[in-house]
Amino acid sequence: MMKMKWKKGKSLLSMLIAVCCLLVTITPVVYADHEKGPANHAQAAALIDVTSGRMLYSKNGDERLRIASLTKIMTAIVAIEHGKLDDRVKISKNAFAKEGSSIFLKLGEEMTLENLLFGLMLRSGNDAATAIAEHVGGTEEGFVMLMNEKAAQLGMTNSHFMNPHGLDHDEHYSSANDMAKLTAYALKNPVFSEIVKTPTKKAPNPNESWDYKWDNKNKMLRFYEGADGVKTGYTKKAFRCLVSSATRNGQQIAAVTLNDGNDWNDHSNMLDYGFAHFPLKKVTEKGQKIQGYTLVTGSSFTYAFAHDEESRLVKRLVLHKATAPDVSFGLRGHIELLLDNVSIGKVPVYEEGSRLPETPDVMQKSRSTSGPLGSLSLWQSAGEVIRHLFRANHN
Repeated sequence: MMKMKWKKGKSLLSMLIAVCCLLVTITPVVYADHEKGPANHAQAAALIDVTSGRMLYSKNGDERLRIASLTKIMTAIVAIEHGKLDDRVKISKNAFAKEGSSIFLKLGEEMTLENLLFGLMLRSGNDAATAIAEHVGGTEEGFVMLMNEKAAQLGMTNSHFMNPHGLDHDEHYSSANDMAKLTAYALKNPVFSEIVKTPTKKAPNPNESWDYKWDNKNKMLRFYEGADGVKTGYTKKAFRCLVSSATRNGQQIAAVTLNDGNDWNDHSNMLDYGFAHFPLKKVTEKGQKIQGYTLVTGSSFTYAFAHDEESRLVKRLVLHKATAPDVSFGLRGHIELLLDNVSIGKVPVYEEGSRLPETPDVMQKSRSTSGPLGSLSLWQSAGEVIRHLFRANHN
């Protein structure tokens, strides 16, 4: 969070409280048995709507399992958030000739972090993973600490990382539900999403007259309509693992399977199931007037509804007391959205004519993948809103 000097400590507290109320929060709901869900051969599986964060399907979703190179989803997003893409990374002895899949980097070779990320996600290079970790984290161990911190922030309660590449380790594991949460979060990052949907990437090769050329191992990009990610994985103990994503009609869905010998077909079935049974629908528009009040909504709200669910949605207006600290900026309360008596989110409401917050897109989307309460990402997002407000005030 940007450092600011405040004359009164209470002002910061009041603003943080107000900012937290600006954000639309969504509570992901697992829809456990819609026609028994999509058929698959996985030991564990999960299906998630990326925008709303709703878990559309889960099979043994909280079981702790080996995840092989699906680990690199976490490696990539941590590196993107903590590193500089144009940094030149030198390949160390530890990264050179790393066992398992490789992009065949040479000892002492230098490559930009951005290109290493392509090699990591398209070709699953363990040498790239190690080099990235050492550069961004100072040491591989330091980077793993960042990975576990991120997992905690995202509410990945059944995950623990021991390395950046996913080679087998008894204390290195995750779950299908956790990987779905992580993927939904990562796909909202434009750098990450661009990398994982790239079919082929060329990168300068300082040691040869020809460039590196990396074809994406993810076959879903080639045979599933709308596919735009994410990562393959395999070790002798984890067996076949896959995370895929696809976008159709403005809706993005991600699928996860762990230990699935028929993953390509299963992912096609799972994604088809998600698009067919849980279309994304807009519940509110930003600035929408509330009938009977001089109030408007502060943001839009979208959700993946099953058939007939939208008709059961209840909207409850909750107004704040005039003396509450969160009435600054014109905030007057929120609309709580209830589906079958379960809260699926809240939309802030403002006095008509108030200046509505222009929340950054990535923050609006990331609200849905932080778990039932979303407290950690909420406070992190608060900093972004404060930065925006003060930037606007000083323009």
